[in-house]
Formats: sequence, structure tokens, C-alpha cells
Amino acid sequence: MKHLSILAGALLLGLASTGLPTNSAQAQTNAPDKAATKQMVREVLRENPEILMEALDNLRKQMESGQASESRNTLSGLRKELERDPDTFVAGNPAGDVTIVEFFDYRCGYCKQAQPVIEQLVKQDGRIRLALKEFPILGPDSVVASRAAIAAMRQKKYAPFHDALMATQGALSEARLLRIASDAGLDAARLRSDMDDPKIEKIIGRKHEIAESLGISGTPSFIIGDTLVPGVAELDKLQRLVAAARRECLTC
Repeated sequence: MKHLSILAGALLLGLASTGLPTNSAQAQTNAPDKAATKQMVREVLRENPEILMEALDNLRKQMESGQASESRNTLSGLRKELERDPDTFVAGNPAGDVTIVEFFDYRCGYCKQAQPVIEQLVKQDGRIRLALKEFPILGPDSVVASRAAIAAMRQKKYAPFHDALMATQGALSEARLLRIASDAGLDAARLRSDMDDPKIEKIIGRKHEIAESLGISGTPSFIIGDTLVPGVAELDKLQRLVAAARRECLTC
């Protein structure tokens, strides 16, 4: 019954868009009962089977348009927190005119694959702010690594620690993290103590909430302007999106 109701809605949309006639009595009824609706669907399918795919396609397009609009509204509401959150490290040019937001996991192989592409983009452009959002979704080691990275901000050593973690392959146990931190110039003992601050758990939790509200479930995921880019992207695609975001910003 549920599928039939959805199909009926799709067919009504399809008929409206294609201009094909419907039964006049049913067309003039503002609220046809279920039996009449089912009968109408059967008649339309029997007489005009070719419109089924078009009707369903029209419904799909309307649904996608509504979802895209909802996503843009959500993104607009979160824009300041995404780009200007004081608990998010900003690489590149902090005074840049376009912000790329990256959700990543230190144990994500695809994030490590995307890293040199993003670095090249930021270096070549010179006017990009890169907001790095820890999004640990690959198990306990990912969470510990994110806690350590956020804690490293207190020593103003986030950048070298982040780069070292992104260059590291394999498991990221706490002991290994502390060795990497020490090699990157951090006070490992202080870092270990700072990692236990409950505020860090709240920071990570909030980033998960934001990702969920935006429909982000994997890493890496990038936000450039009003566009969400899941996964690894080619340099030229990222450049086009940055240029589009820059043009849009000039009119905002």
C-alpha cells in the first residue's frame, strides 16, 4: 500500500509535467479516496506505461532539489562555526578569502592520500584558509589521535604534529603518539596531561554533531563554499570549486 501511494504521487507529478490527460472525474476531485487513487494508477499504467519512468524521474528530481535546498540552509546556519571555531586549527592563510573545511581521521588512508593534493592547492593559491576538523570514526586509536592533536594546540604545535600524524602509517597507540609528539617538538608529558581535559571530548563530540547534521559520514570530506566534496578529489576540481566560492563571496 505504501509503495502504491508513493507511485500514485509520482504519477500525478508526471502527468502534471507531461500534460497527459487524466480521468476528468478524478482530476476534478481535490481529495480522491484511496480506492479511486489506486484505480487511477492502474488505468494510467495500463494506458500509458511509457510515462512511469518519466514520472518517477520527476519525483526524484524534486526530492533531490528539496534535499539540496535543505543542505544549503543547514550549511548556512553552521557557516560561522565551521569556519571560525576557535577550537579548530586553521592552516594556510588565516586571513584568506576562501575557507576549505576538511573533516578527517588520522587513521584514514584516503585522508593521507588527499593530503599532498590539499597542500599543493593551499600553497599554489596563497589565499585559502584550511579549517581542519578532527572527525575520528575509525576506532579508539582515531579518537586518541584526535584528542592528542587538539591538545597540541595548547603548545602551539598543532601543525608539525598534524603533519607527522598524517605521514604515519599503521596503528596509532597512545605510546606511539607520544613518541611522535616528542619528535615533533612537543612536551609529551604535558600533552598526555592535556589530552585528559573533558573539554577535548566535548570538542570532538560537537564536530561529530556538525558532521551528522551535514550528512557527512566518511573521511575525508571537504566543504568549499556551498559544496560538499566527499572523498579524494582531483586538484583541478578543487581549484574550480575555490574559484566559484571566491566569485560567490564577491557578491555576498
